[in-house]
Amino acid sequence: MPFVTPLVLWITANRPMLLHTHLKETSVFLRLDFLSCILTIVSTVLVGRRCWEGWILAAVNSAIVCLIGFRTAQFGFIPANLFCIALYGFNVRRWRKSEAR
Repeated sequence: MPFVTPLVLWITANRPMLLHTHLKETSVFLRLDFLSCILTIVSTVLVGRRCWEGWILAAVNSAIVCLIGFRTAQFGFIPANLFCIALYGFNVRRWRKSEAR
């Protein structure tokens, strides 16, 4: 793979897509793809119910998809999801203004 830089190979080599946190003496592992799946479902339901908080969750989900794309060297996910984050911000602003009226 001549188009993959050594830095990308170093970043992605032998690193599972896990978010690792320590809670006291217990380690908790969350797979980012499952977290993204859950956020997709919840944000879609919230937006369908006309809750602006769904757009916030969708933006968080897009950031996670960007992270997944970076960690797996699937860089096409990054610009698309950055565009989605900007669109979500625009929608939240528009929805919040319409609620204030």
